[in-house]
This record gives sequence, C-alpha cells and structure tokens, in this order.
Amino acid sequence: MKRIAVDAMGGEHAPQAIVDAVIKTRKELPNVTFILFGDEQKVKGAFPKDDDFKQVEFVNTTEVIADSDEPVKAIRRKKDSSMVVAANYVKDKKADALVSLGNTGALLSSGIFIIGRIKGVDRPALMPTMPSQKGEQGFNIIDVGANAQSKASYLVQWAQMANYYAEKIRNIKNPKVALLNNGAEDDKGDPMHQEAYKLLSETDLNFTGNIEGNELMEGKADVVVTDGFTGNAVLKAIEGTATVILHMLKDSLLNSGVIPKIGAGLAKPALRNLAKRFDTKRYGGAVLLGVNGIVVKPHGRSDATTIYYAFKQVDKMLDQNLVAKYTELFKDNKK
Repeated sequence: MKRIAVDAMGGEHAPQAIVDAVIKTRKELPNVTFILFGDEQKVKGAFPKDDDFKQVEFVNTTEVIADSDEPVKAIRRKKDSSMVVAANYVKDKKADALVSLGNTGALLSSGIFIIGRIKGVDRPALMPTMPSQKGEQGFNIIDVGANAQSKASYLVQWAQMANYYAEKIRNIKNPKVALLNNGAEDDKGDPMHQEAYKLLSETDLNFTGNIEGNELMEGKADVVVTDGFTGNAVLKAIEGTATVILHMLKDSLLNSGVIPKIGAGLAKPALRNLAKRFDTKRYGGAVLLGVNGIVVKPHGRSDATTIYYAFKQVDKMLDQNLVAKYTELFKDNKK
C-alpha cells in the first residue's frame, strides 16, 4: 500500500479542495492511503457526513505555516505544523511522498532539511511542467527557485534527473535537453553557463544545445535546465504573461462592440481549445527532485482537479521508484 502524506492545511482553498481531491482520487487509486495532516476536526468536517473515510488516515496538528512566514524559521519553530509533521512522516518512512500547497519556501526547506537530500546529489531542484505549442506534452524546466546560486555541475545533475522524469513519468522517448541561455552559440553566457554547456555536451543525454527565452514555449526542448534565479524569473514571467493576455483578449472581445462579441461567440470553440492547451492543471505540481522522498508542490490556488492530478502524478512516480533510481544514478558521487 502506497502512503501519501498530505498537508491538508496548505493552499488558499484548504482543506475543502484537498478533501475533494482525495475523494475523487481514491476511487482510481485503491492501493493508496492518504494521510491528512492538520486540524482533524476541520479536515473531517470537509468530508460528506456519511463518508466512511476509506483509504484515509488523520494526524491532528495544531499549527499552520502561513505564506508570510520566513521558511527556515517556520519549519524550526512550528514543529507541530501540518507541513513539518507530514515531512517527518516521509523522513521516518511512515509515508512515501509529501504533497503540500503551502508556503513554497517552507516546503523546499522541509524537503531539504527534514527529509534530506539523496546522497550524491549536490543540490535538490524544483521542477514544474509547463505548456508549449506541442499541446499536452509541454516541457519541464529545472530549477525554478530552490537554489539562489548555482554551479555548472548542479545543472548537469538536474538535467539528468529531469531527463529520467520526462522519460518515465511523461513517457517521452529520448527527451531533448536544452540549456537556457542568452544565445544559441556554445560560447554564450557567463562562465558558469559556458561550463554547463561543455559538461552537458559530454553526457549521454540528448543535449541539443542552448535555448533562448523566446523559444521556450515553441516545444523545441522537452527538458530545459537553468539556474534557480533565472528559472524562477522565467516561470513568473510566463505565468504573468499568460494571465494578462487571456484577460486582455477577453476584454477586447466582450467590450469592443457588437461585431467582436459575435465573433467571440463564433470563435468560442477555438478559444476553449486554446485555453485547454495552456491549462496546467493536468500537469499536477512542481516536483522537488533530489530529496530522499517524493515531494510535490501544486500551486497554492489549486482547485480539486489540479490536486487530483498531483496525486496521480505522485502515484506514477512511486510506481517508477523514482527515488531509488536517483539514488542509484548518483551513488558514485557520494561524499
């Protein structure tokens, strides 16, 4: 039986959205037990009154890490928070994975300092799946903020982990791996990026060279590796731009007279299809790769559908024994 530790108090719609996702997912994943951490009375109250709590366990906690909390201080001081207690379950092998919609920095700190990194992995990294012109396939980008500073050797490890994830979890054969840089030539970028290019070229990855920011969503690469500072900025830029464009498009169609409104009605199926192609719900959450357990972070605003996909994502990662694979991959790097 797989056991997923769930921070039931994390996210804007907790605990209801999380409970709704558990109810939906457990029907499809009968071999999964969901351990819900949080105010037990509130969490149980989010279930239907006649629910039998099948495949569900509860661990009562008395504290919650807020989005405004400083991450490292929070996990040290709020030891009875839903996130910290859940992370300790994974550390102690009482659970196989951790899912939380809470404070991203605190979850990263919990993964790194409580669960601990895999021996041989220099720095864990955060990796979401993003949409592209290829539709449902999308691409992975790593790191998007777990590391403020990076070394070329870190980027190589992240590329190796992301490559395996793309193969086994997203079912992409021989993924194309690219390095985010400010030009296509191998001598572009600062010394760190130049060294990363050289090291990636010497691996057995399907490394296709540098990729520029304007090419990311064209589907030219299945895995994009970058330093955490740049990756976080790019992620926020993509999310913000997509939101603004959709709002501007809607405003233009609905507030520019009768003819655009008629056109909007005629174009509704195409617009719905476009929105579906760029809907990230089906991707689940961002994965913290390199720690000694599965850690997944859906967006804090996620609804039950997104969380449902995150649970399915975790289930597939456990089926593929992802942590054991990474442990084997980096065993010769142990220090």
